[in-house]
Amino acid sequence: MDNEPEPQQEQKKEKSLNQYASNRAPVDCAISDSSLRLLTSKMVDIYVGPESAHWPIHERLLCYHSPFFSSIFYDDEKKDYGERRPSRGNKSYGLPEEEEYTFELLVGWLYSRSLKTPKVEKDIAPLLDLYLLSEKLEMKKLSLDIVDAVREYYHTSNTYPGLRRLQYVYAETDEDNEMREMMVSSVARQLATGDKIPMHWAKALQRNGQLALDIIRAIQQWHLEERSIPDVRDGSIERGRAAKGGFSAVDREGGESVETVDTNLGVESIQSGTSDGAGVKSDGEE
Repeated sequence: MDNEPEPQQEQKKEKSLNQYASNRAPVDCAISDSSLRLLTSKMVDIYVGPESAHWPIHERLLCYHSPFFSSIFYDDEKKDYGERRPSRGNKSYGLPEEEEYTFELLVGWLYSRSLKTPKVEKDIAPLLDLYLLSEKLEMKKLSLDIVDAVREYYHTSNTYPGLRRLQYVYAETDEDNEMREMMVSSVARQLATGDKIPMHWAKALQRNGQLALDIIRAIQQWHLEERSIPDVRDGSIERGRAAKGGFSAVDREGGESVETVDTNLGVESIQSGTSDGAGVKSDGEE
């Protein structure tokens, strides 16, 4: 689908502001004071998904929060837009590859400027999709709000990101990414404080050297005091295998049948199954 709307777009589904208040959306749908000042009379038309669902949105509000859309709707003759360059006066844009529900969540945040902290683990899935869309549309404030919401969920629920959640984020983000760093640091804590390494995590670390490296880097950022770390080089102190019987074991209970996808290959859906093996407290699954 081209970014230009088709002549029969009036026959497409059209969304209105009262639809942003969906009970399933993790957003606070009251329009914020900061958003009200950006609700000028000019509107733009965004067409989302394979069915071109029509979303009329206030132009100034959208462009204020998204440099991506600002470059599209605020035509600048000195800037090279490549394939994204609109014709002068064009006030519509198509996102045919995006999910309609994910864009609904984005619009909900756009007008309310707030997100609700997830209550259950399954609420993480749509937030991660929303995060990737916010990164694509260069909506930095929304991206950071989502990271905070996901972080808050794991903290208050005393759980950690599951392997499939982390795989999904790895497959869709670059190295310098806030969501990836938060999840890796959480997993580093989970593994460092545990007595055993779950089998599915062991396989993931063996297959993906970058993930293992990132976990070590996360531990280094804790800046642990040297005196708190055992020094096996000191022969006067019993350390390591002699004192504890070797390295921590890999937890093979219920783990032999777990298949782990290489994180560099990507995961098509973050809702394609449970994220961890049996008996592992992660992602709210116990």
